[in-house]
Amino acid sequence: MESETPFEPAGAVATPIGDGSLPDDERALLADVLRRDRKAAAEFVERYADRIFAYVSHRLAPNTDLVEDVVQEVFLVGLERLHTFGGHSPVLHWLLGIARHKVEDLFRARLRAPDAFPDGDETSPILSTEPRFDESIDRSRVQERTRRILQRLPAAYSTALLWRYWESRSAREMAAQTGRTEKAIERLLARARAEFRRLWEAELRS
Repeated sequence: MESETPFEPAGAVATPIGDGSLPDDERALLADVLRRDRKAAAEFVERYADRIFAYVSHRLAPNTDLVEDVVQEVFLVGLERLHTFGGHSPVLHWLLGIARHKVEDLFRARLRAPDAFPDGDETSPILSTEPRFDESIDRSRVQERTRRILQRLPAAYSTALLWRYWESRSAREMAAQTGRTEKAIERLLARARAEFRRLWEAELRS
């Protein structure tokens, strides 16, 4: 009897994909993957890898060292759960949904870590919020200076900013997913914004 492959759990059944809305070549590829065809599995990864890599890179920038591991996790999950894909939306959209969850899993884990918050960030007073920060970081997000500054921030600061502004999560949502208090997340975000602004202005003066 053929052993189970890493991308199909025991008991999974290779069923027809979707309602006919997928292109024929894509439908055939998915059917081959579900039949445990390793060549098809490799083609599946190759077909979508560039788009998933670009998405994850954008969401995690400037943490480029984390991108490959997250992309690998996306495809492992995608292959393991392919038998649940209904075919009612493009495969790429389905994989991007998995990628979004994996990015948030990473953010969640980093802010849950016992040493995630720099000293004092959970108990110090909330600093005044920079009123134009949201607008500034949105305009500048693709610029090299923004990436450089995010790289120079403490990991908790850059993670909090990426999660809050790249993923559009509220402090309340971030708190609920990390086990922190909402006030602690707000303090962290306020300090992260202030440090981002300080480094931004220092670069402008240099």
